Amino acid sequence: MEFFIKQSTLRETLGYVQGVVERKSTIPVLSNILIESLGENSIRIVGTDLDVTIRCDVEAEIKVPGSMCVQARKLFELSRLLTGEDVRFRKEENEWVVVTSGRGKFRIAGVSKEHFPEIPILKSAPLKLPSDVFNHFIQHTAFAITNEQSRFTLSGAKFIFADGKAKMVTTDGHRLAYIERSVETKQDGTMDALIPKKALLELVKISRDSVSDISFGEDQNNIYFEIEGRLLITRKLSGTFPNYEMVMPKENDRSAEFDLEDIRGAVRRVAIMADERNRSIRLTVREGEVELSAQSTEEGEGNEVVTADYSGEEIQLGFNWQYLQDFLNTVSADQTAALGDDGSVGHEKVTEGDKVRVKESTSPTKIRFEFKDSNAQTEMKIAGDTSYNYRYILMPLRI
Repeated sequence: MEFFIKQSTLRETLGYVQGVVERKSTIPVLSNILIESLGENSIRIVGTDLDVTIRCDVEAEIKVPGSMCVQARKLFELSRLLTGEDVRFRKEENEWVVVTSGRGKFRIAGVSKEHFPEIPILKSAPLKLPSDVFNHFIQHTAFAITNEQSRFTLSGAKFIFADGKAKMVTTDGHRLAYIERSVETKQDGTMDALIPKKALLELVKISRDSVSDISFGEDQNNIYFEIEGRLLITRKLSGTFPNYEMVMPKENDRSAEFDLEDIRGAVRRVAIMADERNRSIRLTVREGEVELSAQSTEEGEGNEVVTADYSGEEIQLGFNWQYLQDFLNTVSADQTAALGDDGSVGHEKVTEGDKVRVKESTSPTKIRFEFKDSNAQTEMKIAGDTSYNYRYILMPLRI
């Protein structure tokens, strides 16, 4: 096999694919990517760890059709440093690959295509969701997915697409993130599946700069996501996701609103003095303000007062400060992204059919806490946000 490809195209495509390639796999071939010719003007690059697969079709000038299987990490590192505009690939008889660009020439170890795993064939991707909506879902829920491998059914997100709505739910047993948005109702088909965390994070990477829709579908074992010549295939998680609706509080009759950056900054500062074992922080909510406090018997204590829109009797809430900070950081990232370099309100791309328009962003600045008492779940949300139904439920700590 022999072909030429633009250095910028190669670098970008390998950036998408190398994220799923195993670095220290017990199966050596998984540290390689597969490159195959498609006709005379394009190639297909595939990487997999057997659970998540990414396949990209890109333009290239094919001189000799065929396939090659080459070490992914070295090729990715090399692609970022090559100086020539065009890169030439040529496979030798011993499966090694010669890469030439500018005045540089490199030989990279390869293996036979026969050793590369068989990739699932795309069955169907009939459903669609704008890429910015999908990315918003993931960025606002993925941080609440458990990192404990033993809790298999919690190691991904429950994604539901039905009845004119898209929903995503994640939990680690201590907190729950829920987001919902209305979608185009003319689409035929539904989905209710558990998507692994790694697949979600890789989906954000391959669709981050796109204004196109993500097409998706499923079969018995896999879920398929396709966007602009890039295909992500992931195995479904098996098992039963917890009944998240039972966790959603329904009797919270008190609420308090805070300025986002005020409460976020106070949590960051006060948390420095929190006990490293339980990471507890106390919020004493009273008329017009909330006092944040934390202490460590060995290292000291800290407290700070933040203005709050609250009326009612004084109440104390205890949280793991890291869980609270995760939510505040996620919402703050929204606000930062909506602002221009000069701090002015930025603009947001909105997809309408085949057209893309730009509208002015109104960045949320208020955070709303809804609670019943010190022992019940607290629900946190962006005050006044009507574009998404985003809810973050945090279990209390006894303090």
